[in-house]
Amino acid sequence: MSNRLLRARWPWFAAAAVLGLVYLGTLVEFKPADPRPKGSIQDIERLSQRKDLKVLFILVDMLRADRLSAWGYTRNTSPTIDWLASGGVRFARQLSQSSWTKCSMASLWTSLYPQRSGVLRFDQVLSSEAKLPAEILHDAGFRTVGLFRNGWVAANFGFSQGFEVYHQPAPLPLTPNERRGNPSMREPASDASAVEAFRSFLSVSAHERWFVYLHMMDVHQYTYDEKSAIFGTQISDIYDNSVRREDGLIDAVVALLAKAGVLDQTLIVFSADHGEAFNERGIEGHARNVFQEVTEVPFVIAFPFRLEPGLVIRTRTENVDVWPTVLDLLKLPPLQPSDGRSLVPQILAAARGETPPSDGANAFAQIDQTWGQHDQTPAPMVAVASGDFRYVLSTRGGRSEELFDHRSDPLETTDVRDKNPEVTERLRAAALEYLERKPPWSERPRDLDLDEMEKGQLRALGYGLP
Repeated sequence: MSNRLLRARWPWFAAAAVLGLVYLGTLVEFKPADPRPKGSIQDIERLSQRKDLKVLFILVDMLRADRLSAWGYTRNTSPTIDWLASGGVRFARQLSQSSWTKCSMASLWTSLYPQRSGVLRFDQVLSSEAKLPAEILHDAGFRTVGLFRNGWVAANFGFSQGFEVYHQPAPLPLTPNERRGNPSMREPASDASAVEAFRSFLSVSAHERWFVYLHMMDVHQYTYDEKSAIFGTQISDIYDNSVRREDGLIDAVVALLAKAGVLDQTLIVFSADHGEAFNERGIEGHARNVFQEVTEVPFVIAFPFRLEPGLVIRTRTENVDVWPTVLDLLKLPPLQPSDGRSLVPQILAAARGETPPSDGANAFAQIDQTWGQHDQTPAPMVAVASGDFRYVLSTRGGRSEELFDHRSDPLETTDVRDKNPEVTERLRAAALEYLERKPPWSERPRDLDLDEMEKGQLRALGYGLP
C-alpha cells in the first residue's frame, strides 16, 4: 500500500470515530485467551530475525509509576498494564528526564539529556539534525504512524521526523458517562478517538510491518467515567480513577491487536513522560521541579510471546534508555550521539536468573523553571540520581540544594545533606558538570513563533503561556 493511499484514508479515521466509540465498548477481554506463545531467552535473542514483527509504543502522559499496582500500589488501578508487565519486562526504577512533556519527549526520542537535546523552553524546536527512532525504523522497512493528543509533541516542534503519518485525532465531546476532574483542562477530546484511529489503521495495515506511536492524554486530563469512578472524589482519587479508565483503553488496544491476529507479532513498549505531584512537599501538578513524584515513571516491554515468569529490572534506568534498548532488540542502527544505553544486557541477565549489571552511572533529570516565560532568565533545576540518593540543585533566585536517601525515606522529603557531605559534594559536582554540556547539533535549536491558535491549544491542556 502506498504512502499516498495511507494518507488518503487518514481523514476517514476521524470521521469514523463516533462509530468507533460504540465499537470500543463492545470489545471482549482478550486475556483469558492470550494467543501469544510461551517465550524464552532464545526468543528474545532471535527477535530481530522475525520478518512479521510490529512495534507499538504506548505512552501515557503524566503517569506516575507508584500509582500502578505492579509497582506496589494498593489500589487496583492497572490490571492491563500489570498483565503486560507480568509476562514481559518491568523496569522498577525508571527516571524521566523532565517533568513537562516537550522537554521530556525530546530526551526520550533523541536519547539525549535535556541539556544536550536543547529543548528546554516552550518555544524551542527539536533540531532537524537529530535522527529519531521513527527514521531508523522507516529506513528498516517499517511503516511509521504517530497518533498523538498532546500539542507539545506536534509536528511544528520537530517530533514528526521519520513518520509517514503524524496525526492528532479530531477532538470529540465527552460521552454522557465521561467526566473530567481537573477544571484547568479544557481540551474536549478523549483517548477513545485515538484508540479508534488505531483500530482504523489496523483495518487497513494490520499485517504489514509497522511502528505505531500512541500518545494518550486522558490521565493528564483527569478523565474518568462511571465504570472507573471507584476510588473517591478528591483530586488524588480522581487521578486514580483516570488511570483505571486509561488502563481500560489500553485493554481495548491490546484486544484490537488480538482481534486482528497480530498480538503474537507485536512488541509493545509502554512508558510515560512524567508524573504528577499531590502536595507531597506543598506543590501540586507538574512542570515545576524534578522531584521523585514527577519524574519516576513506568517502563514495560511486552514481547510477542509471554515470559513465565516475567522479568523485573530493579537497577536504575532512564527514559533515555528506552530507544537504545528497543533498537538493540531489533538489531537496528543505534541513535547517535546518545546519553542512554541499551538495557538488553540487563534483560538477558535477568532471563538467565542472574543479577542484572549496573554501571553505577549518574542519571539526570532537568527543568528550566522559567520555561514558559519570555522575559525571564533561564533557571535550570537538575536532579542527579545515584544509587539510593537523589541530589536536587535549583538555580532560581540563587542556588539551593537538597539530598534525599530513598532507602530510609521512600517519599524523598527529608534533606540529608548534613549527614552525607561527601555524597552531596560528589553529586553537586556532577550537576554542575552536567550544566556545562552542549547540544551536538551544528546550530542551536531554533525558536518557534507560536500563533494564538497554537497557544490556545496548549493552554487548553492546563499550561500557562505568555
